[in-house]
Amino acid sequence: MTSLYVDRRGVELEVDGEALVFRENGLRTGTVPMAPLSRVFLRGDIRLQTSVLGKLGERGIGVIVLSGRKAEPTMLLARPHNDAASRVAQYQLSRDTAFCLAFSRNLVFEKISSQRDYALTLREQVLEHRYELTLVLRTLDQILLRIMQIPTIAALRGAEGAASAAHFRGIAAIAVPRLNFSQRNRRPPRDPLNAVLSLSYTLLHTEAVLALYGAGLDPFIGFYHQLDFGRESLACDLVEPLRVEVDSFALQLFRKEIIRPEAFSTSENGCFMNKNARAAFYGEWEKLAERLRKMLADQITKLMDQLTISPSTFKDKHETD
Repeated sequence: MTSLYVDRRGVELEVDGEALVFRENGLRTGTVPMAPLSRVFLRGDIRLQTSVLGKLGERGIGVIVLSGRKAEPTMLLARPHNDAASRVAQYQLSRDTAFCLAFSRNLVFEKISSQRDYALTLREQVLEHRYELTLVLRTLDQILLRIMQIPTIAALRGAEGAASAAHFRGIAAIAVPRLNFSQRNRRPPRDPLNAVLSLSYTLLHTEAVLALYGAGLDPFIGFYHQLDFGRESLACDLVEPLRVEVDSFALQLFRKEIIRPEAFSTSENGCFMNKNARAAFYGEWEKLAERLRKMLADQITKLMDQLTISPSTFKDKHETD
């Protein structure tokens, strides 16, 4: 299965049999078969008939509308999974503090471990910054040693935040100087690397939401990320260990000059990619997205197994005897 990205002003979408038809200025400019599609991303001034949405919904193809310069996502989904038993178990366990704490410890341990592995890889590849990356590794190692003894989810968030700050210090040390990257910032992003990170995290989050709906789970009911109005908390949970994949991807786009800092414009409203850069980005993103979807599927499979375990028997995966 694959994704279709439509980011072109003035395009009209229609359905012709089992294919999507593109028109510009009334002329037919292309077709895409729907059979291999799993999701369609729409951005910009695009017009389409309701029959297009109906056909995509019938085939279980998610539609994600990226609105405005900040690419805020709106998702139009097919009918949710028919089996509600998993959602009932999810709701029950979301109220169990012991389960949520154990789940959260494992999640944060996995995320920081992936950051550590990435810093270790970078230290072997970028020899001129071994010192800075060694400091990052020391910080991450110290945090990992105490994760399984942290007594509350709030305290876990503090440890996760400290690890992420160290992680991004390592990225800042090796980032292309022209990026002017010093730390993670958002809403709005202030430099090209943060702009790519924000868009990538948005797309990763939508993938998690689509995968959870497809598995019959409720994206809004999480275990580490607690209830918050309008937030798909379980999707936020799932993406945490995968963020380092996105960070590596974004950094490599610039290090390999697939996208260059000159392709961005910066104002008081933030830093934004131009159209040509977005086209290059989507092409590279889809290569990574295939891997991320498999990783999300594996995470959901493990989560579904956990939902069948009695909370009283659930233990931290990394707990020692």
